Amino acid sequence: MGADVDKTLQAKDPSAGRLISVDVLRGFDMFWIVGGTAIVWALADFGSNPVVDFLANQVEHRDWEGFVFEDFIFPLFVFLVGMAVVFSVGKIVEQEGLAGAYRRIFRRFALMFALGIFYNGGIEHGVDQIRLMGVLQRLALCYLATALLFCHLKPRQMMYVCAGLLLGYWAWLSFVPVPGAGAVSFAKGATWPNYIDRLFLPLSKSENGWDAEGLMSTLPAVGTCLLGAFAGLFLKNPAVPANRKGLYLVGAGLLGVCAGYLWGFQFPIIKKIWTSSYVLVAGGYSCVILGVFYQLIDVWKIRFWTAPFLWIGSNALAIYLVCNMVKFEELAALVIGEDEFALPGGIGSMSETVIRLGLVVLLAGFLYRKKVFIRI
Repeated sequence: MGADVDKTLQAKDPSAGRLISVDVLRGFDMFWIVGGTAIVWALADFGSNPVVDFLANQVEHRDWEGFVFEDFIFPLFVFLVGMAVVFSVGKIVEQEGLAGAYRRIFRRFALMFALGIFYNGGIEHGVDQIRLMGVLQRLALCYLATALLFCHLKPRQMMYVCAGLLLGYWAWLSFVPVPGAGAVSFAKGATWPNYIDRLFLPLSKSENGWDAEGLMSTLPAVGTCLLGAFAGLFLKNPAVPANRKGLYLVGAGLLGVCAGYLWGFQFPIIKKIWTSSYVLVAGGYSCVILGVFYQLIDVWKIRFWTAPFLWIGSNALAIYLVCNMVKFEELAALVIGEDEFALPGGIGSMSETVIRLGLVVLLAGFLYRKKVFIRI
């Protein structure tokens, strides 16, 4: 099987201009988004022990301050969107010019934003219940901003913009009193991003009067996307030996993680308002895991384990949307029967989880083999 997988992957060799590790990492990230964390919860159903308790803690979002693996999944995808800008938009500019790039960029932005509204329920519960912001909408806005900056600025200028976004956001939240509070606040629901959402974001919101993917917190999220663009530019740099790029990414990522945690003593690490310290921690970990994947897959060619993640990563958006529209748990019940899910001691929940995720992987593999790649 390993030989077959490696043969399949040869068609996407880096020498042909595409990094396999990036697609695999995207698929690895999407695997957790579409239900991989359910495996950990199924393990917890077998009983408590220190290892399982630690893993269960890692797949549960922090309510406000803090950082665990679950809080890493979304910013990693934003980071990968920034990398995609470097590998795709640059090619479009070369082939179609700026006008062609603008058409592609704004079309992709509009479609992704509209899909996000649809994913959140659209007008199913009435116009007043439309949620304008969300995961896909944030991805769309980060993509739009990063792509336009990439089209017009040099890398050094993009770094200045990124630093300006993170430092400006920090200064605003750290030194400007929140209206009505009379003081600076990092308390849940009492920060500047929460205030801006209450004042300017119409219709439905994910939280009590504000949104976890709200207006103001999108600014530092663009910083996360720009960090991904910098990683993409680094990987494309022919002046750096390929066998050192992974190590440099890991080193830079560890520095970012350390800087983020140190900054967190003054500017708390909070995902729901995407603080600048959170950007550095999540971006740092993104660099680390990218460096590891690049070294394993593109440099050392250790690829026997990558096929399922490659399948998912090659159709990430389609898999994400399908998992919202198709009840895979009901399909899993048809495969092994409802009674199997009721088995005690975690057997039932693990059976449901494995079958459900197996169906998702099989669908992704089918689309990959048929060369059906849904792009926006």
